[in-house]
Amino acid sequence: MSVAESDPQIGGEATIVPVADARPGGGYWSDLVGDTPGLIGFICLGSLFFIAVFAPLLAPYDPAAQNIIARLKPPVWMDGGSWAHILGTDHLGRDVLSRLLHGSRISLFVGFATVLLAGTFGVLIGLIAGYAGGRTDQWITGFIDTNVAFPGLLLALLILAVIGPSMTTVIVVLALNGWMVYARMARSVVLSLRQTAFVEAAELLGCHTGRILIRHLLPNLAAPLLTLGTLEFARIVLAEAALSFLGLGVQPPATSWGLDVAQGKDYMFRAWWLVTIPGLAIAFTVLAINLIASWLRVTTDPVEREKRFARRFGAAG
Repeated sequence: MSVAESDPQIGGEATIVPVADARPGGGYWSDLVGDTPGLIGFICLGSLFFIAVFAPLLAPYDPAAQNIIARLKPPVWMDGGSWAHILGTDHLGRDVLSRLLHGSRISLFVGFATVLLAGTFGVLIGLIAGYAGGRTDQWITGFIDTNVAFPGLLLALLILAVIGPSMTTVIVVLALNGWMVYARMARSVVLSLRQTAFVEAAELLGCHTGRILIRHLLPNLAAPLLTLGTLEFARIVLAEAALSFLGLGVQPPATSWGLDVAQGKDYMFRAWWLVTIPGLAIAFTVLAINLIASWLRVTTDPVEREKRFARRFGAAG
């Protein structure tokens, strides 16, 4: 891109001065490429989703297959390790790499499903509260505050202890524990837009309430909702790992990273890789998600985008 500048020393004729990235945006992809931490997080998380989808093809063994003869084999780079089990085996002779790959499917699916379920319900409640106002807003806000007052982890443990642990139960319990943040965010945005001209114009034209909520107000939630959903995804991955570690999450023969850590804790000093490897997988996943969330926060905020544009323009000048 280029801009025209006039030079008084050459008779005021316009000269073309190239300026890189002179537009405030340049597209989300160009912004992502220009943000190294965000790009690293995107590549890491994309790789994790690829691994989760194709885990049955990538895993060298059945994650539940036991081989007592090969139990507690160390990783390949340690004495006694072999390429037959690159990341070693656990106390039942199960291949750690295969369990790690298959565990990514459970951890990521629980995170995605929980965010989708909690976000849908929370945004719907927030839209109704913010648009209706009055007593409806007061009742819904009171209901939200009441749910926030309950200790989240304690409530999850009680429900799982009564109903019984399973992947479906974990998703529902974590969604019940997290929809309030979406509702509060949606309500605050709708309240700020309730008296704007485009909403009043839609009402004057006789648009149905549902159409105003879905077609006019909901699109304005896209940017903050995307950032919030990404952060909540990281929280859910950690919460699922914690519940599985406590024995109230995913149950054998299924596997998840939290369950692998729980089963390896008794062998921490004899076979450190049983705890360290799935623990690192959880840490890197959460880190990648947070890097993407930080990039999304800047990219979807017009003020932050203008600041980034000003810095690039100043560097180019």
